[in-house]
Amino acid sequence: MDEPLRIGLIGAGPWARSVHAPAIAAHPATELVSVWARRPGMAADLAVKHGAAVADSPAELIASVDAVAFAVPPDVQAELAVTAAKAGRHLVLEKPVAATAPDAQRLADAVTGAGVASIVLLTRRYAPEVIEWLATASETGGWATGAATWYGGALLAGPFSNSPWRHKSGGIADVGPHTLDLLDAALGPITDVLAARHGEPDLWHLVLGHENGVTSTASMSLALPLDPGVANVSLYGTGGRLSLPAPTTRTAACYAALLDDLLDMVHSGRRAHRCDVRRGLHLQRLIDDAARLALA
Repeated sequence: MDEPLRIGLIGAGPWARSVHAPAIAAHPATELVSVWARRPGMAADLAVKHGAAVADSPAELIASVDAVAFAVPPDVQAELAVTAAKAGRHLVLEKPVAATAPDAQRLADAVTGAGVASIVLLTRRYAPEVIEWLATASETGGWATGAATWYGGALLAGPFSNSPWRHKSGGIADVGPHTLDLLDAALGPITDVLAARHGEPDLWHLVLGHENGVTSTASMSLALPLDPGVANVSLYGTGGRLSLPAPTTRTAACYAALLDDLLDMVHSGRRAHRCDVRRGLHLQRLIDDAARLALA
């Protein structure tokens, strides 16, 4: 049998502890071999739990693995992921892939130049019910418009409420990639942010133009006291209405599917994926455009 893919994890916060580390450790063809975080104590706690080593620096971690998974703020990820790609390491990237489109472009260029595999954790894109929904949307066709709503209270309470980058950038940076990605995948490539408005509480409203002439809307907030939150996408057209099904696949299973896809890319030499770094770059450009319009 092939040796497991050796993966290092950069980050030891709530998402790293609850999603990245256990999923990498549990997969039969991957091994969590090293952890680095800005807080060494947190890295040590996470590493011990999963039988991994603690790296003293990102460079030490990168040198000891085949691939690097990131669970850090987007600006930190973009810088370290460029270094990892140039060292020939495959990448498991969080969304957004960077804090700005120019940084995302530099990362995409580094991945392309190094010829490594990259995959972005747009979680629901790996769920079978979402894959089936997108296939049905494509087969049905005739869509005139779509609407996405993603409301929650992650900035108010819970494990991510103390996240500085989320408070600074708001819901458009955190759930915006998911929302835009689903509309783009269902209705065709988004080419333009036609209008954008941002108000309180962290409320974003976007009007989007697609390559095929269709328009859609997206509304997002992470500062509304909703438990559970709302995450809906609906398409409308000659085929009637088609709504995104409620999640039935757990996050751990989505991550396992992501790792399956990464392993296929690594072993086959294929580098294109529906959720690779170029997808992350496309989404970041849209986020930048929306923020620029909303703040103009």
